[in-house]
Amino acid sequence: MDQPIRGDARLAPIVAGTEGPAALAPEHAPLSEIVDALAGGQLTASALAELYLARIEAYDRNGPALNSVRALNPDARAIAAELDDIKPSVGRPLAGVPILLKDNIATGDKQPTTAGSLALECARARDDATLVKLLRDAGAVILGKANLTEFANMLAVDMPSGYSSLGGQVKNPYAPALADEHGIPVVQPGGSSSGSAVAVAAGLCAASIGTETSGSLLFPASQTGLVTVKPTVGLISRAGILPLAHSQDTAGPMTRTVRDAALLLNVLAARDPLDPATRKQRRPVDFTAGLAADAIKGARIGVPSDPADPLNDCYYGKLPPDWVKVMTETIKVLEDLGAVIVRANMPTLGWIGGPGTTMAVLNRNPLSAHKGTIARPPVVFLYELKYDLNLYLRDWATGTDIKTISDVIAFNEANAGKALRFGQDHFLAADLTRGDLSEREYKSARAMDLLSAKTRGMDAYMNQHKLDVVLFAGATGAAIAAKAGYPSVMVPGGIVSGTTESKDTPDYPLGVAFAGRAWSEHKLLRLAYAFEQATHARKPAPGLNSPLAARP
Repeated sequence: MDQPIRGDARLAPIVAGTEGPAALAPEHAPLSEIVDALAGGQLTASALAELYLARIEAYDRNGPALNSVRALNPDARAIAAELDDIKPSVGRPLAGVPILLKDNIATGDKQPTTAGSLALECARARDDATLVKLLRDAGAVILGKANLTEFANMLAVDMPSGYSSLGGQVKNPYAPALADEHGIPVVQPGGSSSGSAVAVAAGLCAASIGTETSGSLLFPASQTGLVTVKPTVGLISRAGILPLAHSQDTAGPMTRTVRDAALLLNVLAARDPLDPATRKQRRPVDFTAGLAADAIKGARIGVPSDPADPLNDCYYGKLPPDWVKVMTETIKVLEDLGAVIVRANMPTLGWIGGPGTTMAVLNRNPLSAHKGTIARPPVVFLYELKYDLNLYLRDWATGTDIKTISDVIAFNEANAGKALRFGQDHFLAADLTRGDLSEREYKSARAMDLLSAKTRGMDAYMNQHKLDVVLFAGATGAAIAAKAGYPSVMVPGGIVSGTTESKDTPDYPLGVAFAGRAWSEHKLLRLAYAFEQATHARKPAPGLNSPLAARP
């Protein structure tokens, strides 16, 4: 029998109550089952918190050293103890449930909110973000902050997903030991919410909250076999979230099942006077209502692919063979469940982008394979980055002298050896803007994004073919839905291997995404749930199992 790794003493089996299940397997257990166990007295909030803290020590700090948790909440144990005698209820549906937050979500407690930046290492927040208040009101235990791609992957060109100067590199739990000569994972953990995703996939928390501007929820969920909801902009308040670009920023849940994501949306989706985007919010009373195995019957699902027009077949035409296999099997399942599959390319004017929507930036990243070439990030991102970040630093950040994006740049330059491993070309470009969003080129770019992605893209496609949803492989459809402000739901679809550079890898997940119109989250969840129940495609990462349980 292998000797336990450091911190593994608490990982020994803990026998549950005789009336409850023999054990909980955190890498498998849905949030809904954890809530039921808490409500039924099979475990306490303290026992559950200790269980996850032990797994963080064993698998995140030691063992495969996944590095998904940037910092733990020093008050987590005390908060859990206060909830030991409180059972989940209608009023407090998450009582005792440990949740991790991406480290760009403000908490007004002892935890810093850093966006993974050395410049903000000591920065705290004047208050909880609105979504954090909602989680606390629901009884959640904020376990800590998850690592992320620094500044939501808008600091440097070609920065690896999951890397930050403060937190280091997050690893994908399906291939944690496979890295290139620079220590960069060959199998990426996903977009900037990679720490949030890896922590849930590895069973280090019951669920987590991430954020997305374009792909940062969907990509890591796909890469780690999770469910996520990238909501309509305005479904969840962004107040207190360290921003990238307000036109597309949103938060969303990272969970192991569709029902769990719906449960969290019930808590998180609320109007907020601090976020004007929530004023037009439309939501059901209960996102879990109508989750049924037959929900797909009769749904019209668009597959944006037409092999007869290969130059315009941008979403499916160049997929790797194993991705094609997963999507072929996915479509067959959907047809067997009664869906009407409509195969047609997305309009060219929708996916190709409008004129003046990108900005030329010289790539000086010393480790980039494309160093010295011209990168073309979105204009909207660069212009809104300076405006939004300066507002956050002014209105939310405390305990730091960093008050503007210029201050971040200056700090990084003064600490280049630690802070600028991959450069800061995006920040340098953003800082050249006025910072007040008054420029014509910004206004034009935002208008063109909406015209192409929304009007000429998703709306035209769904109207022409009378679609309920559009189906994408992994995060391939993230940009068009995000620019439109539209929702997507990612659900595990299958297993693939290898990379686009033809490197051999262990098997890892590929998700399938259901995208739709504004405020259609409930419909997307219902379809995703039916697909999930028909396939049970989620396969937990190997090597992270242990005979864990919890007792009162």
